[in-house]
Amino acid sequence: MSIPQSGGGPIERHEQLAEYLAEGCKPRDQWRIGTEHEKFGYNRETLLPLPYEGDCSVRAILEGLRDRFGWAPVEEGGKIIGLLKDGANVSLEPGGQLELSGAPLETIHETCDEVNVHLREVQSVADDIGAGFIGLGAAPEWTHDQMEMMPKGRYRLMTDYMDRVGSMGKVMMYRTCTVQVNLDFESEADMVRKLRVALALQPVATALFANSPFFEGKPNGHKSWRSRVWRDLDPARTGMLPFVFDEGFGFEAWVDYALDVPMYFVYRDGTYIDALGQSFRDFMRGELPALPGETPSLSDWADHLTTIFPEARLKKFIEMRGADGGPWRRLCALPAFWAGLTYDQGALDAAWDLVRGWSAEQREALRVAASVDGLQAEAGGIRMHDLAREVLGIAEQGLKSRARPGAGGLVPDETHFLNALRESVESGTVPADELLAKYHGEWDGDLSRIYAEYSY
Repeated sequence: MSIPQSGGGPIERHEQLAEYLAEGCKPRDQWRIGTEHEKFGYNRETLLPLPYEGDCSVRAILEGLRDRFGWAPVEEGGKIIGLLKDGANVSLEPGGQLELSGAPLETIHETCDEVNVHLREVQSVADDIGAGFIGLGAAPEWTHDQMEMMPKGRYRLMTDYMDRVGSMGKVMMYRTCTVQVNLDFESEADMVRKLRVALALQPVATALFANSPFFEGKPNGHKSWRSRVWRDLDPARTGMLPFVFDEGFGFEAWVDYALDVPMYFVYRDGTYIDALGQSFRDFMRGELPALPGETPSLSDWADHLTTIFPEARLKKFIEMRGADGGPWRRLCALPAFWAGLTYDQGALDAAWDLVRGWSAEQREALRVAASVDGLQAEAGGIRMHDLAREVLGIAEQGLKSRARPGAGGLVPDETHFLNALRESVESGTVPADELLAKYHGEWDGDLSRIYAEYSY
């Protein structure tokens, strides 16, 4: 989850809220790609999740990355809770999941190099302390009681709040992992087209990247349990956002939506102040119970935007949020998939033509079906396998048209990063299908074998 935002001055006009989002508009030659991914750390001897403290711990991983590879520490309350270097940051999810939030980079080649360097660095430190890391959408065996809360004030507040608004909030926080990509837009109209395509096609990403068929030691009946978790978390801040498809949608409509999302906190002087369930509209009027008489800054607005969790999220860029965490090679496939669909105008137009006639009910039905059945999903007269094949073809053509070479010009474009997804479409299977086949076959129901075979 996001680190506290900084640098914003006072909000003196309502219009500043939409203007803040509009500041994200960039000319095409300045569009960048930022890849984020989370993974679970565990003790190789006990196969239990890493605690924060100890010889084999989250803290030891962070300190090892700091000391060995030159990352600058981020601290809260005197404890290291993140790292910064070269425009990227490493942060902690509530249950100790380690997240890389990559720097905004120009090509998939660069963002994949960044992912590879990061995973090699983590592996180097982890090997020395007896830790391992695995890419899955949900913790396969661990219970909530086995997941230690990381020392971040934001997480204490959120944990207390989650049971008030849904049944799955703490599961999301402590026992799920995702991979996502952040992409730019040129104008308000470009943002609208991209956000609509992003929301409509998140179920395709959910299906292709489905990688969480186990929970608490057994199959859970879903290819993507992580996606199922998000459907019962907090309806005020999650979902497929039908209003985005309304005529006239733009930055101001997103502001109206975000203002109605209940607050979590206000960050002041290194401390998270409890504002759970309170209104940013009241904050604008100086009537926030948590800080009576005080009005917000743009940093507070930026922080609030990070507490909204729909399937695709608007900030000064668009976040694609529908995919499970997964194996190494698929971490580069997600940015390739979405950049292919949205960073070439012909591909973006083709994707919009594909989904523009769908109803809100069809989009939601696809979301549900994708979490249960992956590529075998069917909903609203749409077969996911056929849809994924068509969408992947659009993404591939988009990357060809983008024509961004790599390896010193030896690789003509970025299409090879889609290879793992092509294999899924050709076979009709996704990572969850492979895991279930192993569980019911050669593993003979012994889920502990997942760590040795699927760790980074």
